[in-house]
Amino acid sequence: MSRPPSDELALRLTDAIRALVRRFSLAERADVACCGMTVAQAATLEALAGGGLRLGELGRRLGISPSTLSRNLDRLESRNLVRRGSDPDDRRALRAELTTEGQKAADSVQRQEIEFSKSILRRLPDNAATPNVQALEELLQAIRSATESCCSGAFDHLSPLSGIEPSEEPPRSQP
Repeated sequence: MSRPPSDELALRLTDAIRALVRRFSLAERADVACCGMTVAQAATLEALAGGGLRLGELGRRLGISPSTLSRNLDRLESRNLVRRGSDPDDRRALRAELTTEGQKAADSVQRQEIEFSKSILRRLPDNAATPNVQALEELLQAIRSATESCCSGAFDHLSPLSGIEPSEEPPRSQP
């Protein structure tokens, strides 16, 4: 950007991000509620979908405290979606992994997320979907970069779930 952004543009960005986060959070809650779980439980299933994790790593990825993670896992275990056990590489550590039913639930949540995202993309003009997604990826990278300059490591716990690793550069749109 050649000129510094104006205060007006900065406020528009802030308002737009807040509105997007609020609306998407409401939609996400409604989406996972029909699966009979909370957003936190759905995020836990999503985090475990790639394979079991040590509890410390799972809590770090989700950005939640050990006690919150424990309550979350208790609820998922009671529904036979998750099981906890010893880590085969270190018997002192505990791991969580999805059961067969948990994998089915994680797949269902992911399918709902994809369908919701597709319903949003269908509402955009045909030639606008890809540039808008790219712009959001670029915005996320800019937010990470700005955050790192003041709060190093603030996004570390999100990188395995967010789709863009901290070191990745999203594709650049052409001016």
